[in-house]
Amino acid sequence: MIEFKDVTKRYMTKTALRDVNLKLDKGKIIGLVGLNGAGKSTTMKLIAGLISPTKGSVELDGKKVTRRMASKVSYLSELDEYYSFYTVQQTIDFFATQFPDFNKEKAEEIRAYMNLDANTKVKHLSKGNRGRLKIILTLSREVPVLLMDEPLSGLDPLVRDSIVKGLITFVDTQKQLVLLSTHQIMEVEMILDEVIAIKDGVLVDHRDVEELRYDEQKGILEWMSSIYE
Repeated sequence: MIEFKDVTKRYMTKTALRDVNLKLDKGKIIGLVGLNGAGKSTTMKLIAGLISPTKGSVELDGKKVTRRMASKVSYLSELDEYYSFYTVQQTIDFFATQFPDFNKEKAEEIRAYMNLDANTKVKHLSKGNRGRLKIILTLSREVPVLLMDEPLSGLDPLVRDSIVKGLITFVDTQKQLVLLSTHQIMEVEMILDEVIAIKDGVLVDHRDVEELRYDEQKGILEWMSSIYE
């Protein structure tokens, strides 16, 4: 579904990704791990069509990713650039006008599940509730690829738990691919099918979580420590 072919991405003199080859299939939740600056966000921006590779190609369903192709991707970034004077409901309604694939019924279902008041203005939301709103808007688009860049960052344990359970509940695991980066790996380990490690812009390993667990008797943290120690 998604394929990186010898992808290198440079920003001026800094190389963010180097000679990456990668294949990701639909129907999976995949974790992307690495230290800050390793290249995780760059990887997601390339898939979303927000930036282009310096060398190589990124393909989605056999076609080169462009900004137009990004209509097949729902991208949750670390930023949340919403109109502060809108209510939660108005924000949902606005997104529905911007994305033809946005499912308002699903958004309402997730909003109720997340216990987020529809009438609260965005500027009055706590950081945790802003995180919930980002999840609602991301998961309500019926697209084949969901990208989630640090969706749990800075959130308290209860909010993180509701978000992880929301992923299990509202993602179509038959039709969608979820790629998420996180430093809270223990929070999401139970829902991951695969995990990818990036170190200094290089893809150093890509593993099936079940194989790690049963064949090598390793959890993801133990596997990560062997890479980043």
